[in-house]
Amino acid sequence: MAMSMTGFGRAIAENEEVKFTVEIKTLNHRYLDINIRLPTNVSFLEEEIRNIVKKNLTRGRVDIYISSNVQGGDVTHVELNKALADSYIQCFNELAESYGLDRDLSVSLFANIPDIFMPVEKEQDEEQIGSLLLKAVSEAMDAVKEMRRSEGERMKKDILNRAELIRTMVEAVEERAPVVVEEYRSKLRSRISELLRSTDLDENRFNAEVLYYADRSSVTEEIVRLKSHLEQLEQILSQDDSIGRKLDFLVQEMNREANTIGSKSGDLTIVNLVVNMKSEIEKIREQVQNIE
Repeated sequence: MAMSMTGFGRAIAENEEVKFTVEIKTLNHRYLDINIRLPTNVSFLEEEIRNIVKKNLTRGRVDIYISSNVQGGDVTHVELNKALADSYIQCFNELAESYGLDRDLSVSLFANIPDIFMPVEKEQDEEQIGSLLLKAVSEAMDAVKEMRRSEGERMKKDILNRAELIRTMVEAVEERAPVVVEEYRSKLRSRISELLRSTDLDENRFNAEVLYYADRSSVTEEIVRLKSHLEQLEQILSQDDSIGRKLDFLVQEMNREANTIGSKSGDLTIVNLVVNMKSEIEKIREQVQNIE
């Protein structure tokens, strides 16, 4: 099954204390490249998130964005920074004694001192939070895969349509090739007869020349290989595993055979067919670059 490397998925998981939003975006990449942005309070889950991606994808750039929001309730509380308060009181007392000042300390005075009160996060249940977040990651990954499958099916259909066009062109080349040899035979006989005029044509040498041309311009092997490559293309597209690299190599071989046909033949009809053939192969190559 052809699967695109382009996809997007989003999922939300929440309980009474926290809400997680997970967004996963995948793009074309030669290898599997995973990038994760997540809050520090769940950084211990990064490796497990990577493992989820590796179980589901084999190629592509994967960007994962995770955000969390507190849902309400006493998830934090405030504590007095006693060490800092003691230090300030000691300094105030020293100041009063040294300069004969009144010790008019007040709560409001201390409340304005930076860092005198410290917010302390409520200890989190890592197992519960982990289960919640990984559930959202899995759901977002399922959405990514569904989008990649849908796009992959569209690409598969397009590739198969283009492959059918190429097959038609290959068959046209196959039909045209023998005609080119006969046209060469006819033109060569006419030219030699005109040059020799009264002298008889050496049929053996003439036939040998035609045979040499036919052998030199023969594209039979290239046609056979191209047909085989087209059959392989269909077979690979029906496979369930990762097929991108296989298709990439196969398309290179198809292009190589088309180039050889073009270089061997000086016939304008065949050359035009090869030009159109290579155009379709290039369009397939562009599609293949985004298949996992």
